[in-house]
Amino acid sequence: MSTVVIPPKERRRLKNLIRELKAQRAMHTEFVSVYVPAGYDISKIINHLSDEQGTASNIKSAVTRKNVQNALEKMIQTLKGYSKTPKNGLAVFAGNLGSTQGKQDFHSWSIEPPVPLNIRIYRCDKAFVTEHLENLMVDKRAYGLVVMDRRDANIALLKGKTIVPLQKTHSEVPGKFRAGGQSAQRFARLREGAAKEHYKKVAEYMKDQFLHLGNNLMGIIIGGPGVTVQDFMNKDYVTGDLKKKIIGTKDLSYTGDFGLQELLEKSEDLLAAEEVAQEKKIMQRFLMRLVKDEHRVTYGKAQVEKAMKMGAVDVLLLSEDVVSEEVIQDYEDAAEESGSEVRVISGETREGVQLKNLGGYAALLRFSIS
Repeated sequence: MSTVVIPPKERRRLKNLIRELKAQRAMHTEFVSVYVPAGYDISKIINHLSDEQGTASNIKSAVTRKNVQNALEKMIQTLKGYSKTPKNGLAVFAGNLGSTQGKQDFHSWSIEPPVPLNIRIYRCDKAFVTEHLENLMVDKRAYGLVVMDRRDANIALLKGKTIVPLQKTHSEVPGKFRAGGQSAQRFARLREGAAKEHYKKVAEYMKDQFLHLGNNLMGIIIGGPGVTVQDFMNKDYVTGDLKKKIIGTKDLSYTGDFGLQELLEKSEDLLAAEEVAQEKKIMQRFLMRLVKDEHRVTYGKAQVEKAMKMGAVDVLLLSEDVVSEEVIQDYEDAAEESGSEVRVISGETREGVQLKNLGGYAALLRFSIS
């Protein structure tokens, strides 16, 4: 089964809705949440909610009873606006947002999720049920990273833009200088034997950390000194399905945490389709132009907005650590009208930190505005 990737704009739209829903609270169990699974008959859901309106007449509190019945009516009217259940199902929420002040302020939200829903829910509670939408946001895809030499190894996952360390191991390979009384041949055999045990242990740790990920493991990249990586790869230390997942190797100068960062930087060709590599590439393009052709870039909120009004922005760069989701949405709408591209950059890469330090707003320009 292939992994479904939610486009960034859809992901942000879903994230905004979840945040808005989670911010609401009712005094009593009067917020209604309904999930309609893909392929389910929407008329059956409407009939069910109509039945629940009758059941709600048994609620003792007149205020709560009225709020629940009105929320159900609001939801029924929303659902009647659909001739059939959308392709991916539907999530609908309704409630009186003014109940804490004793006011009538009924709202409803509906969203066709970007991936199919496979769960049916009706719930009346003090908060909206959002965890199933939140689960859709979790990108379970990952790349395995292995950095090793004959003495040490680090195993990690690349999830999105973040390196998640999993395992460290240290070998018993002796140093290059033998103890007194040892023959050169015996010492060499000891070193080779210890190296083999080290490689076996690394392969076993890879199996433990990666194999259970199944199809969510998109690939494995192994890095280290060239000779070490070749020794490891040329023998059957890694076998079966895990070996098929190895998509490349890189010759590194470092091991440990520095080695993991170096491996990520040297693997852009292998991760070209991944967001982290795309972010680094566009930011490097901006920084290079900032040095060599500064009139065709700009940064800072005021300068970027000036360039947008002039229709000069080719690619707009926004730091997700600085710019709120609502503001990002506004910029995307404005960019769509002018044919500009919007790239949201995380603060988890070196280049992302540089954008944050520039104020969080930057742009590559179609023409000079100075």
